[in-house]
Amino acid sequence: MPEISNDLLMQLREEESAKVALARNAATQVGIEAASLNREKIQHTSTAVSHRLDDWKATSQKKSGRCWLFSSLNFLRSRARESLGVKNFEFSQSYVFFWDKFERANWFLTDIIATSGEPVDGRLVQFLLGDVLGDGGQWDMAVSVYMKYGLVPKEVMPESEASTNSRPMNARLRAVLHIGALRLREAIAAGASAEEVDTQRRKILADVWKILVVCLGEPPVRFNWQWRDDEGNFHRDGEITPHEFYERHVGVDLSEYICLVDDPRPENPKGSMETVEHLGNVVGGRPIRYLNAPVEEIKRIAAAQIAAGEAVWFGADVSQPYDRGLGFFVTGIHDYDGLFDVDFSSTKLERVRSGESAMDHAMLFTGVDLDEAGQPRAWRVENSWGDEPGDSGFFTMDDQWFTDNVFEVVVPKSALPEDLAAAVDSEPIVLPAWDPMGTLA
Repeated sequence: MPEISNDLLMQLREEESAKVALARNAATQVGIEAASLNREKIQHTSTAVSHRLDDWKATSQKKSGRCWLFSSLNFLRSRARESLGVKNFEFSQSYVFFWDKFERANWFLTDIIATSGEPVDGRLVQFLLGDVLGDGGQWDMAVSVYMKYGLVPKEVMPESEASTNSRPMNARLRAVLHIGALRLREAIAAGASAEEVDTQRRKILADVWKILVVCLGEPPVRFNWQWRDDEGNFHRDGEITPHEFYERHVGVDLSEYICLVDDPRPENPKGSMETVEHLGNVVGGRPIRYLNAPVEEIKRIAAAQIAAGEAVWFGADVSQPYDRGLGFFVTGIHDYDGLFDVDFSSTKLERVRSGESAMDHAMLFTGVDLDEAGQPRAWRVENSWGDEPGDSGFFTMDDQWFTDNVFEVVVPKSALPEDLAAAVDSEPIVLPAWDPMGTLA
């Protein structure tokens, strides 16, 4: 095995150029992001788009990983705005956060019981133990929660310290579930009956429930709902359930929406369905299913939905270069090649294969800039990082960044062309639990 020699170190020092020295002086003073910022890209990026839906305030997930919940609720709140007459209405993110955590704890314990025959230090069980009750999720996981538990207004179950800064709560939940998982496996190995194992599972869930109630509050079964619209008119629904609130003020049939993905790997052909083993949150809920589609077709369908007046949920890799302060998801916004004198170029396929890229953040498309031929040039994005970055919390994405870094969009099945629609009910390719397509936003 070759070691780093003194000759190699001497060669590297001798080859240091004036350009590298200048870059070093800049980066060490102002940081990599500022030193690499491409002024030309800033000057040539417009935040104005030809089709824009948003005229409301951006939301904030604060110090939590709830982007998939915020973005999916932001998609649904457009219907509630119309029904209620309240432009800046918000659903309770804390309410659905509670139910996702509780359901996901049960999903985890069910998985632990089902894999009790696997070695505890094997790849699968270690993967399950290492991915316990994080904040992230997928579109179908959000749908499972909303369809089972409905929705409530934010004032009915407001944010708490634990919902806006979830790390301490998550640490306590993981501690309970990690120990509980080992004890379940020990009980099964000792010959416990299915009834005894289930009793132990329910006791662990009781501890999870107590932690969630202390941290987030208890979710309402029924609540009294009355409000004033933006015109000052008073309305009263009286006492209703979360399901009744959803039916009255949202009414979207979420089963009619499908998640399109751009999986660039040739072994997973375009036009095929995909699913990921052990991925989900609600036992008995909606299975995680993706329809693999060409990225240009994904963009065409998403742009058509926006032009028709409907925002589009999507998932992207925001570990790739962008500028948070400016709110620019723009290819080349940071010239890292020039700063470091290193070629960072790679394809989407190479980044997925090497583990360099996967979907890690969910947002909402609220606008698109179409050229004279109807082709997308740029996209307007509602983020959930508050109203300070970008254009009061809204970001601008150029079309190349979409091609390179967007992995998922959600659209109605009715928007699919015939060839893709024909694949929706086909048997999916089953990907392993650790596949990059199973990464949570």
